[in-house]
Amino acid sequence: MTEGNEVERALRDAAPHRLFETVRDVLSREHGARSAELLMADYASARLQPVTAQPFTTESVSAYNSPEGRAFGSQEPHVVTQEDGVTVHLPVSVRGDRLGVLSVRYAAGAYGPGLLGRLRDVAAALAHEILVADRDTDVFLMARRARRLTLAAEMQWQLLPGRSCSRPEYDLGGQLEPAYAIFGDSFDWSASADHLTLTVNNGMGEGIDAALLTSLAVSALRNARRAGLDLADQASLADQALYGQYQGRLHLAMLLLRFSLDTGEVDVIDAGSPRLWRLRGGAVEQVPLEAQLPLGMFEDTVYTVQRFRVLPGDRLFFLSDGVYDVLSPAGDPYSRHALARAVMNTRLLPPSQVPRALLEELAAHRGGIEAADDAMVVCLDWHGRPGTEPDRL
Repeated sequence: MTEGNEVERALRDAAPHRLFETVRDVLSREHGARSAELLMADYASARLQPVTAQPFTTESVSAYNSPEGRAFGSQEPHVVTQEDGVTVHLPVSVRGDRLGVLSVRYAAGAYGPGLLGRLRDVAAALAHEILVADRDTDVFLMARRARRLTLAAEMQWQLLPGRSCSRPEYDLGGQLEPAYAIFGDSFDWSASADHLTLTVNNGMGEGIDAALLTSLAVSALRNARRAGLDLADQASLADQALYGQYQGRLHLAMLLLRFSLDTGEVDVIDAGSPRLWRLRGGAVEQVPLEAQLPLGMFEDTVYTVQRFRVLPGDRLFFLSDGVYDVLSPAGDPYSRHALARAVMNTRLLPPSQVPRALLEELAAHRGGIEAADDAMVVCLDWHGRPGTEPDRL
């Protein structure tokens, strides 16, 4: 049995709450490490929080301006050499979803570059097991909190598929703010062999009411999607579920999209949606869509599918009204020009980092004033499949 398989077996056999302790023991016993630390990205993706027996007993570090943050941001190992030894910071990620960082420390002379590949394998195995363990323990979820979540935010974060995702055909990243008090904005995605389905929504209302509305809508869409229904029928089922529950008193603005991984053809329904912007060839433009009724506004609404095409190199942005309706202290709206500038300023960042960067610029526009509405940013880079690029239209 190979060393990698031994690590995976040790993690599978470990109690869910003892995954990190198991990895630490393996690193000490098999790799000669002096110590190790696991840090989880907080809900705002701004801090890296140590996993400890008692949360909040150890200082967190910046997810940007720190050696650990460098590994987290670049998604590549970062090796720091000091007089008393070497520390290797490794990203802990699953299919592009950035969970945190594993920091492994060695005494002087004990680390060699030949260990790096094995350390990468340990970090990857740990990431997979953390996702599984989250079903059975709160240890890693608690470590992500820089402070207490509101109940509505707890519901919303549990509803998400992740905060980033990577496949050869695309890269995705999303973020919600205020991270610890989000109301009803949300996003969801699911991939099959040939398609990517993506939904983004503007939540209506505040607090628990907004979270319950979003939860019902997302659950209805997942139910319809998993039953094999097409996009229009998915929207209709969710519309009926919301209307049946609220009789039109509450409704949900949502954008539903289904991407063909082969051709880049996109089926889309704009149900009173968040707005869609595209960066193509250095130009930023809003993608024109035919607005239809929000989900749950009226009984038996019929939804129709539009179609457009994405090309390799396209970057798409999905923004809720908490982004484009924000006012400065002087009452100036966050304009199309400001958004275009922010999109261009972040064009070299990967999609996993773009939402955080855009939301930080938005906070600067507010001038430190607390947001009046929650905000959502989802960024999608489209690569397409080699050899299947359609003719440019």
